[in-house]
Amino acid sequence: MGFEHSSEEQQVGQWLTIGELAQRSAVSVSAIRFYEEKDLIWSTRTQGNQRRYPRAMLRRVAIVKIAQQVGISLQQVHNAFAVLPRHKVASKSDWQAMSQHWQMQLDQQIMNLLKLRQQLDQCIGCGCLSLDQCPLRNPDDQLGKESAGAHFQEVLMNLLKAPD
Repeated sequence: MGFEHSSEEQQVGQWLTIGELAQRSAVSVSAIRFYEEKDLIWSTRTQGNQRRYPRAMLRRVAIVKIAQQVGISLQQVHNAFAVLPRHKVASKSDWQAMSQHWQMQLDQQIMNLLKLRQQLDQCIGCGCLSLDQCPLRNPDDQLGKESAGAHFQEVLMNLLKAPD
């Protein structure tokens, strides 16, 4: 898959070698290749079959790195990037569309992490030892209100009602 570019674009520094992209992104060359293999970034090839990356790939690599640091999978990043134009530099409105699309998923993931954190704190003194009723093991347990572990319902409701 090539990307059309003129020699004029190359001359003004719009294209980076794999080494330049790696250095400026503070990731290894092998990581750049891996991201490309996973279709998170893309390049074009010169007549000498060398990879050239649009400078815009710096933004994509930065997002991938940040996502990985907070535990977001590469598949989730790939899915988020799917709303961006393929093999074309994304515009500001493209990035805004991606952000809005991804924000709901990230908000849900944050809520799930908050619930997990709160539930772990509650588990310290719970003592229910129940795989059937524990919200960590059985989050949709309808009988939890009637027996051990019911205090989680109040915690979850408070998290869901929390102001934005």
